Amino acid sequence: MIGLFDRLSLPLLRTLDPEDAHRLAIKALRYVPLPRAEPDDERLAVRAFGLNFPNPVGIAAGFDKNAQAVEPLLRLGFGFVEIGTVTPQRQPGNPRPRLFRLDADDGVINRLGFNSDGSEAVLARLAARARMGSGGVVGVNIGANRDAPDRMADYVQLIESFALVASYFTINVSSPNTPALRDLQQARALDELLARTLDARERASLRAGHTPVLLKIAPDLTLADLDDVVGIARKHRVDGMIVGNTTVSRPSALREREKARETGGLSGRPLFKLATRMLAETFVRAEGAFPLIGAGGVDSGATAIAKMKAGATLVQLYTGLVFKGIGLVAEIKGDLLAALRRGHRDSLASMVGSDAASITAESWPS
Repeated sequence: MIGLFDRLSLPLLRTLDPEDAHRLAIKALRYVPLPRAEPDDERLAVRAFGLNFPNPVGIAAGFDKNAQAVEPLLRLGFGFVEIGTVTPQRQPGNPRPRLFRLDADDGVINRLGFNSDGSEAVLARLAARARMGSGGVVGVNIGANRDAPDRMADYVQLIESFALVASYFTINVSSPNTPALRDLQQARALDELLARTLDARERASLRAGHTPVLLKIAPDLTLADLDDVVGIARKHRVDGMIVGNTTVSRPSALREREKARETGGLSGRPLFKLATRMLAETFVRAEGAFPLIGAGGVDSGATAIAKMKAGATLVQLYTGLVFKGIGLVAEIKGDLLAALRRGHRDSLASMVGSDAASITAESWPS
């Protein structure tokens, strides 16, 4: 059934404007009665950040920005869903067109700019599923409004608002599409931001219990900046990091040269080498202080395995779905199990970080 859905839907979606195609995909997930995925093999189970994941394959923030398709995504077999980025106030984002498919490269450029229904609407949807007793790991990716006078206060407000319904929070300071947002990755600003947000988490824990807080970083950091970021994250004892967001760089091998000139963050296959290198660099600096989620170019079992060997305990994908369809989730999980059988392993943990040191010794991705 999933294979048939992909064969019918992918050609149609590729004929549409990318943003219109995305909206149609969300509607299809909500209303097309797709079958529930088979239960996960217990060898795929992962425990990280104090949470239990049935498998390590998650949907990255950006796909379901407004928590409209959480249940269908979990039913399709994702181990976890990260919604958002959510901003406190509703905002439209940047003008269209703002989403571009690089078909020859299996990549996407976006400059959406945190388009969001706002915290009130998104919170209502998550609260409704909580009242129904719905399970699953659902993270909330949070960001600041473009015109916020105090952007750090926006993150604090969102943690206080969503603590009862979030499995974990992701502090997104790495989108390139909100002016000056990435400045919050600079040492002094990040130190203050983490202090304020983690204080908010502790206050909220009195009524909501402990909610893990993760930090999502850009793959465009210098290694000196990465030293600072990881050091500050360790100082504040964040629960984990996501490496990484989209890149403003443009690899020389891109074939869609005209579209590559569009402003915005590049995701998908062209991001894989850079994001995986930054993941390995982060892993060796973290020294086991917290788990990492690897994102950027995951579009097969082989790329998911490479992320894990570079240091990821969990992986996330989004752009891969655009080109491969929802059958990709089962494909990756099947390949992970095959890798365990080949390596005579009982769990994925022994794979994590096994190639990190050697990756950091390679030439920098061009």
